[in-house]
Amino acid sequence: MTDAPPRDNLKGGLWLIADMSLNIWALSIVKALGLGYAASQIVFLRAAVGLVLIAPLIWQHRAAFRAVPDLPFHALRVALSVVTLTASFFAIARVPLALFTAMNFTRPLVTMVMAAFLLREVIGPRRWVAAGVALVGVVIAVGPGVVAPSWGLAALGIVILAGSGAVIVTRRLRAAPEIVLMAFYTGGLVLFSAPLAAAGWVPIGPGHLLPLLLVGVFAQSAQFCFLRAHFHGEAGLLSVLSYLSLILSVTVGYAVFGEVPTPSFWLGAALVTGAALWVTIRRPASR
Repeated sequence: MTDAPPRDNLKGGLWLIADMSLNIWALSIVKALGLGYAASQIVFLRAAVGLVLIAPLIWQHRAAFRAVPDLPFHALRVALSVVTLTASFFAIARVPLALFTAMNFTRPLVTMVMAAFLLREVIGPRRWVAAGVALVGVVIAVGPGVVAPSWGLAALGIVILAGSGAVIVTRRLRAAPEIVLMAFYTGGLVLFSAPLAAAGWVPIGPGHLLPLLLVGVFAQSAQFCFLRAHFHGEAGLLSVLSYLSLILSVTVGYAVFGEVPTPSFWLGAALVTGAALWVTIRRPASR
C-alpha cells in the first residue's frame, strides 16, 4: 500500500506548462537586459531572490540538514550549476532564443555519453546512434550562414557540458532529500556568484530592478511547478510534453525579439529533438 495519490496527467501537464511559461518569462527578461549587466550579477540576484522564497521551507525541514553526507559532491554540483547558469545568462543575451532552447535538448544525450565514460553505464547501439544524429543536427543548426560564431555560442557549449556534468553529480546524490538539494543549489549560487557579481557589479538602471528580481521569482516558481508536475504526471508523458518549450521559444523569439528561424535551423532542431525524443520515449529494454 502507498499513500501516494494516483497519477493525473492532466494536472501534471498543466503544471509543466506553467513551468515552461515561467522559465520563458525569466529567460526573456535576461535576454532583454542581459547585455547591460554581467551574467554573474543576474545569477546572484536570481539566487538571492530564490533563497528568500525557499527560506521558510528550509527552516521547516531544518532537521534534514543534520549530518549531511557527501558534502564534496554537493560542492561540485553547486560549482557546476554556477558555471551552467552564468553561461546560460551570458548566452541567452547573445544567441536566438529558439537556438538556445533547441541546443539544450542535447543535454540528455551528452549526459548519457558522460555516464558511459564516468559512471560505466552501458549504452546500447540505439542510443549511440541517437547521439550521432543529434550531433549532426547541432552542426546543421549552427553551421556557417546560420549562426555567426560568437562568445554567446561558445557559452552555450559550456552550458551543455557543465549542465550535463551537474546531472551526473546529482545522480550520485539521488538519496538526498529534495529540500537539501534545493537549499544547497540556491544557497550555493548566492555564495559562489557573490564575489564575481561584486567584482563586475553594474549600477541597476531605472526600471530594471523589478524585472531583474522577477527573474528569481519566475525561476524559483518554475522549479516548484516542475516538481509538482512530476508529482502528478507520468515521467514519460511529461518528457515528451517538455518539447513544447521549443514552440514557446520560437513564438516569443519571433514576437518579442524579431528572431526568424532559418530552414537550416529547423532541420537541425528537428534532428536534435527527434534524437532526444527517441531516447526519451523508448524503453531501455528496447536498446
